[in-house]
Amino acid sequence: MRTRRGLCYRSIDHGPEKKRRVSVAGGSRSSDLLELKMRVFGGCGGGDVHPRKRRRTVAPQAEVATAADFDFFDGLPDDIVLFILSKLISAASTPSDFINVLVTCKRFNVLGFHPLVLSRASPRSLAVRARNWSESAHRFLKSCADSGNLEACYLLGMIRFYCLQNRGSGASLMAKAAMGSHASALYSLAVIQFNGSGGTKNDKDLRAGVALCARAAFLGHVDALRELGHCLQDGYGVRQNVAEGRRFLVQANARELARALPCWLDNGAGSAHAHAHGACPLLSDFGCDVPATEGHPANQFLGEWFAEREEGELRMCSHGGCGRPETRRHEFRRCSVCGAVNYCSRACQALDWKVRHKAECAPMNGWVEEEEEMVEEEEEAQVEGDVNGDGV
Repeated sequence: MRTRRGLCYRSIDHGPEKKRRVSVAGGSRSSDLLELKMRVFGGCGGGDVHPRKRRRTVAPQAEVATAADFDFFDGLPDDIVLFILSKLISAASTPSDFINVLVTCKRFNVLGFHPLVLSRASPRSLAVRARNWSESAHRFLKSCADSGNLEACYLLGMIRFYCLQNRGSGASLMAKAAMGSHASALYSLAVIQFNGSGGTKNDKDLRAGVALCARAAFLGHVDALRELGHCLQDGYGVRQNVAEGRRFLVQANARELARALPCWLDNGAGSAHAHAHGACPLLSDFGCDVPATEGHPANQFLGEWFAEREEGELRMCSHGGCGRPETRRHEFRRCSVCGAVNYCSRACQALDWKVRHKAECAPMNGWVEEEEEMVEEEEEAQVEGDVNGDGV
């Protein structure tokens, strides 16, 4: 090979592939240099060489698997998911309906405890059974109550006041629900005022009980209407007005019948058909037989809780749908004929009389004197405690 200056180089045979030359930038370069340049600069050095780019290939199966694994809920905003969960918990018929949603995924578990969702919880979704009571159930009800759920405030208040014997906290939660116009909470506070529950016999406030009962009756609570009617008829805590009391009793029975009418019609119209299917008589002060309505979850919890425990000398309300226990000895009223049953309110007494006790009541001699002696002993012990500085 001859250069411009006339020098000669020894010729080396590289074979047919190595002898190939290309013209780049006004001079010749070997294929090795061109290959090196293509590797370094990606083939963009100029000339008439156009190397092919390597194509990126993706397996079709991988694309299908990625589309199948995609969770479309991840693309929904939190506001929409919260709205869906709020609708679900407001329509849930059992606590398990909502729990099954919480265990679906981590996002549902986090958003399910949002205050906006817990504030919409339905009474049935909060209906904890006494045998399933635990710290986690307590925390769940507490979270719902802190979120502003009035039903949770009332239910947890009843459990704390009667079952856990935390009188102050329970009454506070029931008062919170009552301030939100919760009819059952207003009536429960009225019963507490009538009996002086959680305190002594001198803590009874009949006027406050009548006022709370009137507020609950205004909201349509059937037991409050019946209680207020009996108070007006007997002049108990309020000026006696027989006609007005009778009107409240009629209204209570009308609301009671209207509430039970759909179930009654489903089972078949007519009281004879109802008796044939085992419907309980009563629930009316005027002899109208309607099927018994389902009790409130709070009353069901109290009944199950104290049915498994021995309370000693403290008695339970004899009305099966109540479940309230005494908070002190001889707190509840007794039947004036037999003295074998106890009631926390006149409404419970009227209901139990028509349902059950009317057929069982029989005069018993000597129970009145025994009861008076026990009450006198209790009052004497209370006076001695006050003198010694041990009274409440």
